[in-house]
Order: sequence, then C-alpha cells, then structure tokens
Amino acid sequence: MSAVRAGGGATAAGATTIDPTTGATIAHHPFDAPAAVDATLERAAAAQRRWRTAGFEQRAQTLRAIAAALRTEAERTAALITLEMGKTLREARAEVEKSAWVCEYYADHGAEQLAPEPVATEWRESYVDFPPLGVVLAVMPWNYPIWQVMRAAAPALMAGNTFVVKHAGNVTGCALLLREIVARVEPSLLEVLVLPGKAVADVIADRRIAAVTLTGSEAAGVAVAHACAEALKPSVLELGGSDPFVVLGDADVEAAASTAVTARFSNTGQSCVAAKRFIVVEEAADAFEEAFAAGAGRLVMGPPSDDVDLGPMARRDLRDELAEQVARSVAAGGRVLVGGVVDDGAGAFYPPTIVGGVASDNPLAREETFGPAAAVLRVPDEAAAIALANDSPYGLSSSLWTRDVERAKALAPAIEAGAVFVNTMSASDPRMPFGGVKRSGWGRELGTFGIREFVNVQAITIAPRAS
Repeated sequence: MSAVRAGGGATAAGATTIDPTTGATIAHHPFDAPAAVDATLERAAAAQRRWRTAGFEQRAQTLRAIAAALRTEAERTAALITLEMGKTLREARAEVEKSAWVCEYYADHGAEQLAPEPVATEWRESYVDFPPLGVVLAVMPWNYPIWQVMRAAAPALMAGNTFVVKHAGNVTGCALLLREIVARVEPSLLEVLVLPGKAVADVIADRRIAAVTLTGSEAAGVAVAHACAEALKPSVLELGGSDPFVVLGDADVEAAASTAVTARFSNTGQSCVAAKRFIVVEEAADAFEEAFAAGAGRLVMGPPSDDVDLGPMARRDLRDELAEQVARSVAAGGRVLVGGVVDDGAGAFYPPTIVGGVASDNPLAREETFGPAAAVLRVPDEAAAIALANDSPYGLSSSLWTRDVERAKALAPAIEAGAVFVNTMSASDPRMPFGGVKRSGWGRELGTFGIREFVNVQAITIAPRAS
C-alpha cells in the first residue's frame, strides 16, 4: 500500500473527511487529547478483564448480535462508506454483509478452533490451551473501512481479546459508526482512537496494549514492527501487494479476461489483493489483451450509485499518484490499450486503464499500483511466467489460469505468495487464512490461523497425584 493510504485525511489538528466525488468537506474530527486516549485504553482494558472470563457461548452470542446490528444498519453504513471513500453503494453493502458473515463464522467455529488440544506425554495430563492476550490495537486503512476492521476484530473478540482501532483519517466517520454499532451490543469491546500516525508508537508502548495488527504500507509496517520490537509485543502485518494474474497457454482465455476485469477494477482497483500484473504466455496474449481491454472499456465510471461500476478513487492525491505511475510506464515503453486520460473535474476520478507492452522493469511491474490501472506482461512460456510472478518484492496473493488443474496444483507451491487461486480471482474468505510473504508482511488473518494469532499458546502439564 502507498504510505498515504493508511493514514489519509489527517491534518495537524485532526482528521478531515472529504467526499472524493465532489471534493466537499464532510466533517472534521479533532485528535484525541492524551486524557481521552488514556480513558479509551482504560475502558478497553477493563472490558477485556470481564470479557476474557466469558465462555465461548456468550462470546458467540455477542458476535451474532453484532452481525445482526451490522445488518440493521447496513444502509446507513454503506452510505457513509460511499460518502467517505467513494466505492459504489453496491460494493459498500456487500462489505457490510461480509463483515456480518465473519462475525457469524467465528461465532460458529471459534470454540472448536480454540479448544484445548491434548498431547500424549508420560504425565497424567498434558494439553495446549489458547487464552487471550488482552487488548489488541488495530491500525487500519481506508479501502474497506468496515471489513478491514471486522476481519481482524471478529476472531480477536471470539478469542477473548478487546479491540482498539486507530483508523485512517479519511474514514473516521466509519470508525465512529462501527464503534457505535458494536457498543449497542457490548460496550467497549471495540474502541476508537482518533490520532495522527506519529502517535501510534506511544500507544503501542502503553502497558494496556498486548498486541498489534496493521494493514497498510511498507513504511507503516516497518514503523509498527519497530515499535512492537521495542515494546516486545506481537504483531500481524498485512502490507502491500503486486499480485500476479498468470495466464498459461492452455487457459480459457475468455473466462480469464472476463474475471480479470473484476479482479483489477472492483473497489476502483483499491484492494491489496486486486490483480495488478497480468502475466500472459505469448500464445494466449493477443486474445487476452483484446478481451481484457474490451471488458474494461465497457465499465461505467461516475458518482458511486448503484448504476456505475467504478466510483472515484478515495482521494485526489492518490489519483494523481496513479496517473503519474501510468505516465512513467508509458514513457518507459508501455502502450495504453484503454483509459489513461484523467478527468480533471472536482472529484478523484481515474478511468479503468490497461497498459500493454510492459517490461519487467517498467514502473507498473515493479511498484504497487493502488487504483484502476493494470499492466499486461507477455512471456514465452510457463517457466518464464512463474519466474516473473516471483520477480517482485511482494507476495500477498496470486491467480493462476490453466485448464490442467493437476498442473496448477503442482505449480502452486512454486509461487511466492500467501495464496494461490486457480481459475478464479483472489479474494479474502473468513474460512481461509489471509496474509503474505516477503514485503507483504507476516502473520495471518481469518480461518483457524487468524484466530490463533492473538492468543497465548499455553502448555499445561498435570503430574500424577502424590502417593
């Protein structure tokens, strides 16, 4: 993620939210004073002392109630997501529903995922238990302002932790609304701090914070990792991605190109796991480029109603950054297949853009692009495709297209990424672990691995009775 993505909207005095469709100011939220920060952390810590003693059934009932509350407030929440960061209402509603789903998933499965595990030893009894760590600090980005929080919060809460969110400044309203929704069910399970990014290290150092999760830029990840190391606290870091979408020579090119449009341009291309580098074996490249460009050209961009496919990008500075990346890539030899012309109106709009003829050293191939711009790279064969897919500092997710599923299963371990999706697009799913390798971070969210990130893996051994 770009460095500005994690903390956008912050000023010296507070967080200002701006409608990216019109450029109009929505609200200004002053930063929390030190006394307010202290009170927030104390509420979260006190709630955690109570919450950790709640049984799994009580936690599950609470998570189901949070899911119901999210659905009750779905239209209000979706409208605010759209207002603050510009995604379409259709996508915003889907985000709220997915956030409810992750709560229900852990309500249904958390108890078994954290059940004590017996270990065979010579002692009377030995087992591993998974008690909670305490208060988890979450440093969150703006691109999925509800889902990003809940995909980390739901397993943490089910494990018996409480959650404190430091959200991106440009979606502060979403953070405060989410706190309100959760508080109706159970006060202080999810608290919010309104702070500049530079204040995060001090919060990490606070004795009441037990662990940290961050989704954001490499720079933010390095800063948080450093602060966690100094405080000796565990962290999960979900950082940038330049996900490869690999199309082999025997792929169903029509299906691959159709899916590629969604894989790149949903959420106006502002997703960590959006496909960004489309690596196509030469024999399939002409047909893929033609179909991909035609599909992108049919997308409708405009104010984010139910009638458009893409709204604006979240901020004008991000739009300008993307336009500059595309311009440098074209200057380096790429050719625009569709899009690439900036609308310089009031909003932060950038059209769906595809650049072909991209070489491995082109900016669109080397840098993370966080917006609706795609790079198509041609390679001679399968071996070159896998090598180019791995030729990146990132390793978040990937997509592999071939009619030979057994061959795909054999190739998947060679792809340096946290996930491989065969003949479909990358997506997060509560049932599967989510996270990356290399400079895409460490640790996992979601699935069984996610719920075990913020627990104490506690070994318990019971000796025989004294004779």
